[in-house]
Order: sequence, then structure tokens, then C-alpha cells
Amino acid sequence: MPTPDVNAPMILDALERHDVQYLVIGGFAAELHRVAIPPTRDVDVTPAATVENLERLATALRELDARFRVPDGPPEGVEIPGGITGAWLAEMVTVTLITDAGALNIALRPDGTSGFDDLQNSSTLLEHEGRQVPVASLGDVIRSKEASGREKDLLVLPALKAHLRRRGF
Repeated sequence: MPTPDVNAPMILDALERHDVQYLVIGGFAAELHRVAIPPTRDVDVTPAATVENLERLATALRELDARFRVPDGPPEGVEIPGGITGAWLAEMVTVTLITDAGALNIALRPDGTSGFDDLQNSSTLLEHEGRQVPVASLGDVIRSKEASGREKDLLVLPALKAHLRRRGF
């Protein structure tokens, strides 16, 4: 089921255009793995944490006009003081953004992981609207959702685990 309210191809294309090394994680990763769960309302990614990659990510985020997404805040988000830079991103663990393409979350260290390098070895490429997208393994998505302990994540775990079992894992 497509992610509502998010132009995922626009986000993915910006990341690719700027040669950002990243993995899709979270609910959107589960959707790309074709797990039957309620659609997510954002795209979650974890980038490689190198200085060069975070600079490329910052450029992509500026192109997408990324702003802070704050609970009960204005729907257009809040400007980021000083703007988005690679150095600013390096200071973050997670950041929730609103972009011209919709909601985008950046997690340098997703729950239950140590980040991109931890997830990269078991990642895969999955097709989304004619493009190959780097995606965390379903096992790693489950690991992160278990570690988060958030109710919305715990609710989808049975479907994620059942899908993984059907695939023989």
C-alpha cells in the first residue's frame, strides 16, 4: 500500500541525485518488503555517518526544503536555526522533518542498532516505482521496532514476524 501524504519517489530521487549513502528503515522499509501493515505516514532513513555523506545529505535536505516537524506545531514545520549542515546532522541521533515531499525522519542510530554500518551487511535492494532502493533487512526492522518499545511499533510486530517466517527466516 502506498505511503499516504508522502511523495516517497521525490525523497528517494533527491537522495540518489546527491549520492547519499543511506538505507530505508522503519515502516516504509516494511512496506517495501511487502508486509501487510497499515501504511506509514513518513519515510525513515539511516545515512552513513561519514562527514562527506552527511554533507551530501544536508544538500539533499536543503533541496527538499526540510524543516523541523514538531508535535502540535505548524504543518509547514519550523525553520532550523542556522540551516541544515553536515556538522548539524552529525550532532543528531534522530531528527523528524517535514519536506516539500512530506514527512522524513533521519535516524543516525535507529533503536536497537548502532546505525548504518550495523544495518548495511544484511540490507537489500528492493524495487519502488521503477527504482532500486537500499532497504534494511526485515529482521533488522523487527529488531529496531522491538527496541523502540513504542506502542505503534509493537502493534505491527506480529505481522512483521509472520511475514519473515513465511519467507523461511
